[in-house]
Amino acid sequence: MVPPDIKSAPIVIEIDDNWGMRGLSPHSPISMSMTIHELRARAVAQSLFKPTSLKTAIMRLGFIQADPIRSPARAQDLILRHRVKGYKAGDLERGFSSLDIEEDVLYAYGFVHRRIWELLHPRESARLSKLEKNVLDAVLQAGPTHPATLHKAHGRRRVINAWGGYSKATTRALEKLHYRGWLRISKRENGIRIYEAARPCPALPQAERLEKLILGIVNILAPIPIQTLNSTVARYARLGNPRVTVRRMIAGGDLESQVVDGLEYVSLHRQNRFDSREPIVRFLTPFDPLVWDRRRFEHLWGWPYRFEAYTPPARRQRGYYAMPMLWKDDIIGWANANVHDGQLSIDVGFAKARPGGNTFQDELEAEFQRLSSFLGKSIGT
Repeated sequence: MVPPDIKSAPIVIEIDDNWGMRGLSPHSPISMSMTIHELRARAVAQSLFKPTSLKTAIMRLGFIQADPIRSPARAQDLILRHRVKGYKAGDLERGFSSLDIEEDVLYAYGFVHRRIWELLHPRESARLSKLEKNVLDAVLQAGPTHPATLHKAHGRRRVINAWGGYSKATTRALEKLHYRGWLRISKRENGIRIYEAARPCPALPQAERLEKLILGIVNILAPIPIQTLNSTVARYARLGNPRVTVRRMIAGGDLESQVVDGLEYVSLHRQNRFDSREPIVRFLTPFDPLVWDRRRFEHLWGWPYRFEAYTPPARRQRGYYAMPMLWKDDIIGWANANVHDGQLSIDVGFAKARPGGNTFQDELEAEFQRLSSFLGKSIGT
């Protein structure tokens, strides 16, 4: 229910390609009905914009989820290859220092554009432990610091990490200081985070920070089921009431609500429309924003997709790192890609009838070649 103090004449705010508010337009209904096909087309068009430069794509997205599994490449690279012209695996890491990004947690861990990162901090945090204070002082004095340089000075004691395994206590202290905003990642060396003092963030009212964080999350995941949005932004309750804020933004026109099959979806107000039915095959990482929400995936594409990397091999139905396969605006199956002895092998499976005709087959083979070029690996025979 919308709170009673919300204005009765909401405003529609037009959002440009960089999801910034740029002007006011006349009032339109808060909620409108769409068909499942229209919603699906909108989801594809919103997420898979025309490939552009790396810096522009990061600005457009605002956040790229990271994952260390390389099967066949890290999630952040697989996300960007569809959105950046000529993108090669590792380009994000190679260009990190010039891209106005930070590593941090938005709704997951990943690479956050600095304008969104500035909204995340300061986070509420407990008082620093003695070890955390010592580690922070050491980094402040030394500058960019490799975790290994702290182990000798501050001990090699092991602690249970967030995944149930073991990490050195100094490494965990660095991670906590990073999350709380005391430290930042300056670069990576062979995948290892190098820490340095974080730069200060502008002071903003908490309500403004919450609204902008909601806009940023909706921008990358729209159209997003309101249940998913509410659960995702619940982590920002320290800034206000996220559920009430979402409703207020819908009523005020910052966000738009659509009802499809009785389910409510939330999007930004956009004037731009793109053709989402281009005859293109795309293999998506399981962490791509288009497929990130499994609730939406099943509703839009009519079959359940599960990430099975941590499922026992005997129970896997589609593969260790099965990548959803998008054809036009329909996800019709999946692909498994692996590199053995320097050569790429790709197998595909179908959750729906395999499209007939030469157009699909030609485009499937073109995606094989695009993936091969992106990885710098030849396709095995």
